[in-house]
This record gives sequence, C-alpha cells and structure tokens, in this order.
Amino acid sequence: MAITASMVKELRDTTGAGMMDAKKALTENNGDMEASIDWLRTKGLAKAAKKSGRTAAEGLVAVEVSGGRGVAVEVNSETDFVGKNSDFQKMVAGIAAVAIGTDDIDALKAADMNGKSVEQTVTDAVAVIGENMSVRRMSVLTGDTVVSYVHNAAAPGMGKIGVLVAMTGGDEAFGKQVAMHIAAVNPASLSEADLDAAMVEKEKQVQMDIARESGKPEAVIEKMIVGRMKKYMSEVTLLNQAFVINPDHSVGDAAKEAGATITGFVRLEVGEGIEVIKEDFAAEVAKAAKG
Repeated sequence: MAITASMVKELRDTTGAGMMDAKKALTENNGDMEASIDWLRTKGLAKAAKKSGRTAAEGLVAVEVSGGRGVAVEVNSETDFVGKNSDFQKMVAGIAAVAIGTDDIDALKAADMNGKSVEQTVTDAVAVIGENMSVRRMSVLTGDTVVSYVHNAAAPGMGKIGVLVAMTGGDEAFGKQVAMHIAAVNPASLSEADLDAAMVEKEKQVQMDIARESGKPEAVIEKMIVGRMKKYMSEVTLLNQAFVINPDHSVGDAAKEAGATITGFVRLEVGEGIEVIKEDFAAEVAKAAKG
C-alpha cells in the first residue's frame, strides 16, 4: 500500500512521533493506522497514542432526567454557528423531552413531536436553517437516582458534552461531582468487569511487547505486566480513577465515603468518532473556481 504524506501527518498528529518514525510504522504495518500506533508504542516512539475518535461534527448534546430515568441525545449540525441558534436549541430541547419516553434512536425518530415525527421535524428544520442536521444517537440510563451534567453549556440542559450518572445512596451533589469527573476524564467503563475484554487483551499485548523490547527475562516481564495492567485499569475504569475533586482518593473510595454506589454512567460528546475531510482554504477556493 502506498504511504501518503497525509497518512504520515495524521499518525504524527495522533502520536507525536517523528516524521521518519511515523512513515516507518505505516510501512511496517501496510498503512493500518491503529496497528501503526501500537507499533510506535511498542518501540517507545509514541508520545501519546490518542485513539479516541476525533471530534469533527458540530451540534449539541442534550440531557433530560425524569425520576430514575435519564436520556442523552446528540443532534448534529454542520457548523458551530447553528449550535448557538435559538431555534436549533429549542428543537434539540424538544427532542430530548420526547426521548425520555423512548428506548432507542429509531423509536425516537418515529416519535411524535408537536404533530410530526422527530425525523420530519429535523428535516423541516434543515429547509429553514439551511444546514444538514441529524439525530445521531441517544443513550438511556436508569437507576435509583440519575443525575445529569452538561459541560460547556450552550443553553440549559445542552452543550458539547452530556453526562448521566446512576447511583444508589449518596446525594445529588455527589452525583454531580462524579458527572463532572466523567466529563473531564472520559472513563472507558465503570469497572474492570465492564471493560471490553478485547481492549484489555490488546493493551496487555502492547505492554508485553514494550517490556520485551527491554530484553528482560519472561519471568520479570510477567511481574512487570501485572503492575502495568493495574495502572491501566486505574486510568480507564471510573471506580479506579483518581477522583478529580480529591485525587488522593479513587472514585470508588469517594463513593463509599459518600454512602453511594455508582451503578452506571453515560457520556456523549458532540461529534465523537466522526471524521470530516478538511481541505486547505486555497484548495477549497480553487475547487470552487473550477465549478
């Protein structure tokens, strides 16, 4: 596979590796971006392998809570300007209010909203506002208590990041602190039991490859991996993460002190996982001039 300059740039931007190292990684892995990131990590050449989806789309995430049920909905637009539009915000708030009574994205799109389906409402808004829009995804969370939080709020109950936390015991103030932590740190799962097994195995293999590069005996490597995987769990699982409110305690320990048991969470960020191809301004003008 031909390795292009744009592929090298993307890998460099993602990992912080040097140009030649990035090119070699791509060459060794036949252009596979994920495999190249792991290769650089194994060689100790990646400064920060950020594999999370790049946020490219605009719009808003809205949260709604009713009793022990909460919902977070992402509605996308093409530009951030539309996200600040009061009519768009009003529509998103209405969609979230409808979503609290539905179970999935398909049911939400088909649900009635002021005499029209949610999907038709969005289609009509496209014609008025002049930008493409979509109800991209939604998540439902239930529990004894569900608390919501919106980071970088554009209007009440909606912003760039929406978080829901379900728990038993504790109080709303503690739940809000946990939600703020989740917005900031973005854990992969609640606990080790909820973590994707394939994700854990992949990380373990990467860490073993890194350890083997040191030339240490296998017996020593096995002991090293135990410590490294424990550190990994403390970074990606909510209950094991250092609590941003009090870094001397884990979130799990803080919950015990607050008399709470965290049973689940949802975190939606606008545009997460969507890539948009960007052209430089000169190329865009030239393309437009050609018709």
